[in-house]
Amino acid sequence: MHSKKRFSLSTTQIILISFLLVILLGSALLSLPISSASGERIPYIDALFTATTSVCVTGLVTVTTATTWSTFGHVIILFLIQIGGLGVITVLSGVMLLIHRRMSVGERLLLQDAFNLNSMANLASFIRKVLGGTLAVELVGALLYMTVFIPEFGAKGVWISFFTAVSAFCNAGIDIIGESSLYAYATHPLVNAVTCALIALGGIGYIVWWDVFRVSKLARAGNRHFLSHLTLHSKIAVSVTLLLILGGGALFLAFEWSNPHTIGTLSVFDKIQVALFQSVTCRTAGFATVPQEELTSGSVAASLLLMFIGGSPVGTAGGVKTVTIAVLVCVASATIRGKKEKSLFGRRLPEEAVNKAVAVVVLFVAILLVSTFLLALTTEAPLEDVLFETVSATATVGLSRALTPSLNHLGKLIVIATMYLGRVGPISLAIAFGASREKQNSVKEPTEQISVG
Repeated sequence: MHSKKRFSLSTTQIILISFLLVILLGSALLSLPISSASGERIPYIDALFTATTSVCVTGLVTVTTATTWSTFGHVIILFLIQIGGLGVITVLSGVMLLIHRRMSVGERLLLQDAFNLNSMANLASFIRKVLGGTLAVELVGALLYMTVFIPEFGAKGVWISFFTAVSAFCNAGIDIIGESSLYAYATHPLVNAVTCALIALGGIGYIVWWDVFRVSKLARAGNRHFLSHLTLHSKIAVSVTLLLILGGGALFLAFEWSNPHTIGTLSVFDKIQVALFQSVTCRTAGFATVPQEELTSGSVAASLLLMFIGGSPVGTAGGVKTVTIAVLVCVASATIRGKKEKSLFGRRLPEEAVNKAVAVVVLFVAILLVSTFLLALTTEAPLEDVLFETVSATATVGLSRALTPSLNHLGKLIVIATMYLGRVGPISLAIAFGASREKQNSVKEPTEQISVG
């Protein structure tokens, strides 16, 4: 007798399907009359777009979030943002831990792949710390926001504070304040500082959190060289993040210094804080304190670069990730100098990391190019605006040069698909190229030299 082949989904398929199911469920709920501020059904295409941008923590919107959706709709959107930011698998695992259900080996393998970790050691503890740390940071952010929003909005300011804190930490960039994102708070030091801190903490990645906590114990013990004890991953993520924030801020400051439509009329201090905010938010956050359509061409180019790179792995941000770019730059530098060994901070990079970095960037660029060509066919907008839109969607940023609301149905579907692929594509590829559990083929094909470059 022949035994039937058991059907099972791979880790990649489970993650792809889980995100899709949450999007479809969210769109169904948002299409209900109770989700609309007017009490009438919102067109399903806009409900689907909003559910996708929430779960994919992107921030592009076809309708104004603050005025289109009811309180019920806002609650649904907030849950979708939180689930999308943490990851569906993480949330489900948290629920299992809450009801004291023990995770099976298969579930632990799924979690390991979802977070792209090297081992299954202390996975339950890791999930508890991720969920607990996330809620703690969001709560602190909400309390700080309340000092600004409660005096301005009254009791409603409590809800606005929580919503904004979750959206900022998850790098979603969706707000319920009004139609102009955070324009009104462009020069507000507290709102700027809290928002940037939440975005950076969410985007830096959970692995870096725990590593910093670990070495901080060495600092308290009097170890002068505690920073040298950071893992290579953390050193790369932190250094590249600081370089991008400060470098991006300097570029925006230079390009926008005399632009009267952005920061040209502000004081020097306000110019600096607006430029730094733009640098931070471009790395997949999506909040805006200046109109993106008024940026100079130089600032648009800088924005595209920052959006493309995005945040760090195992966090809430999108893009190809800081570590990926660092690896590719390291490989290029070593090749140019004729060095066989690729190393950073005195540590040799594994070949697997190099292959994974190349694969992630290739997939990202492929998604970006296809979506740009398709979207350009559906609109008469300038190519600069179309490219800005597709990079923003692919990198799950959420900034737009006022193009999103004007998209036709086909254009909306293209951006929906782009946001979904941008959120799960690089993740899935990283998982697919992770520690493979399949037996390697022992037969190697012959090698032949080719010319490159």
